[in-house]
Amino acid sequence: MNLFAVLDQTAARHGDRGAVYLGTRQVLTWRELRDRALRLAASLRAAHPAGTRVAVASENRPEIVELMFAAWAAECVVVPINYKLHELEIAQILDDAGAATVFASPKIAERLVGVAPVPVDVIADDAYAARLSSAPLAPPRETDPASLAWLFYTSGTTGRSKGAMLSHRNLMAMTVSHLADFDDPDENCSLVHGAPMSHGSGLYIAPYVLRGARQVVPASAAFEPDEFLDLCESHPGCSSFLAPTMVARLVATGRSRPANLRTVVYGGGPMYVDSLKKAMAAFGPIFVQLYGQGEAPMTITGLRRDDHEGADDAVLGSVGYPRSGVDVAVVGADGEPAAVGVIGEIVCRGDVVMSGYWNNAEATAATVRNGWLRTGDMGSFDERGYLTLRDRSKDVVISGGSNVYPREVEEVLITHPGVEEACVVGEPDEEWGEVVVAFVVGSADERELDAHLIERIARFKRPKRYEFVDELPKNSYGKVLRRALRDRLAHR
Repeated sequence: MNLFAVLDQTAARHGDRGAVYLGTRQVLTWRELRDRALRLAASLRAAHPAGTRVAVASENRPEIVELMFAAWAAECVVVPINYKLHELEIAQILDDAGAATVFASPKIAERLVGVAPVPVDVIADDAYAARLSSAPLAPPRETDPASLAWLFYTSGTTGRSKGAMLSHRNLMAMTVSHLADFDDPDENCSLVHGAPMSHGSGLYIAPYVLRGARQVVPASAAFEPDEFLDLCESHPGCSSFLAPTMVARLVATGRSRPANLRTVVYGGGPMYVDSLKKAMAAFGPIFVQLYGQGEAPMTITGLRRDDHEGADDAVLGSVGYPRSGVDVAVVGADGEPAAVGVIGEIVCRGDVVMSGYWNNAEATAATVRNGWLRTGDMGSFDERGYLTLRDRSKDVVISGGSNVYPREVEEVLITHPGVEEACVVGEPDEEWGEVVVAFVVGSADERELDAHLIERIARFKRPKRYEFVDELPKNSYGKVLRRALRDRLAHR
């Protein structure tokens, strides 16, 4: 099955109903969305064969919805790119993916001039409008569901992004699991895109389109708490995927829950129990938690609404139990299942798990073994079947829902002549979940390092604070002890 069928079926059922909104303004009906997607698809297939990678780098915009379905209708592959990345990081992803083109918003396109290794198509300019003059492409009918549909780049511990290969079958498994476990929207509901559409919010387009729920993009193209709540007052049956830091910002407004806000799925980073209790007190029983990875999109374990009500701290501090269609286990170093309460590596399998990493057989072999995804996360099951994350063996820092891998930052830091050694860790933070802290040995000062980093990596990856030390703690093999640094921060 090709995911374009999701839009095809909904357009047949709800053709004249509103499909895509910018703020409170209707932009497209379902029939218009289908037509535009097929016209864009025709322009793509006129120049590129099936399997071509088509990248999208943009703030949240209504056009992202039609571009996704256009790529699938053309049997091409969507490569969503975090627009907050540095232009050199975007260029690296485009190069690795072998993308044929990148559709970018005007602001992002300006940054990519002279940097992108592929043509840059500016969303909504005259050339984009000209694509819509193409005759509509016939909807695809013979797509192999194992065909690549979504190439999602996740930062790697080596400092280079890896592309998780997700098929039409993978994304359909995610879609069905979401509708089975978390939400039950219909044509009188809405998906409000508060979080970036290049990540979780974009992935959730499929289940809500399948049910005919309108797609609502904030006019600000970003997450503004009051704007978000206002949209939930204006649109029916609102659901949204939000990072924990976004939930905290909603609570901080002091406003009550809009009557139309029915579901908030939170994930992408740690949600502390106290923060979750405050959110539940402010907005009621609307929260759903997910634990997933780019390699198993949005779908490993979760807590449903009912699991939150009357739950003890152990349950609220967990990541729930296995999702529909997914096997989840905790294994020891020997690969055997760990006993209840024993910490091990979290592994999972099911139709939602990626086939591997794009052009990276070595990383694929290390991550997917006999169909099981090795998440790199450490955790344990309790006697009730709830999974709790204990540590992340990959040392990823999740700040505001965005992944920051320490080695990426360290490798840039040590290129500064005033840095002898550096180690980056995450520090718990009530607002952001975690913040990036860099321990530095050398003569450079904070301003120099900030200037050095801003020229080379995305702003959100920069350390929130620098700790200048005489030496880094190491074991007998010379390996830096990250845990000792995290403990040092915790003791403060």
